[in-house]
Amino acid sequence: MSYVDANPMGALSLRLPDDLEQQLSQEARLSGQSRSQLLREALDGLLCRRRQERAQAALRGAASALAADPSSREEVLEIAADFLPAENEALARAAALAGEPKGEPWWR
Repeated sequence: MSYVDANPMGALSLRLPDDLEQQLSQEARLSGQSRSQLLREALDGLLCRRRQERAQAALRGAASALAADPSSREEVLEIAADFLPAENEALARAAALAGEPKGEPWWR
């Protein structure tokens, strides 16, 4: 009977500076995780952050393009004005549910 890994993994070989390899080994001992697991987690975190940074940069670029176009800017401001009453109502309800005292809302 052959074993089939449900999550097959590729192998990777890399060279680390001695001080980084020592820190990795120390963290592996302290955390009880393998060095491979620590490196997988670190790489996953790095790739996730980079995806988020690229997505945020794309959003900033789109927002800048909209803001630079007078007709788009005017349309966006009109849409925002249309939604303002509903947003204020939602914020007021959330504040009431959170038990905040009535009076001047924090968001104004």
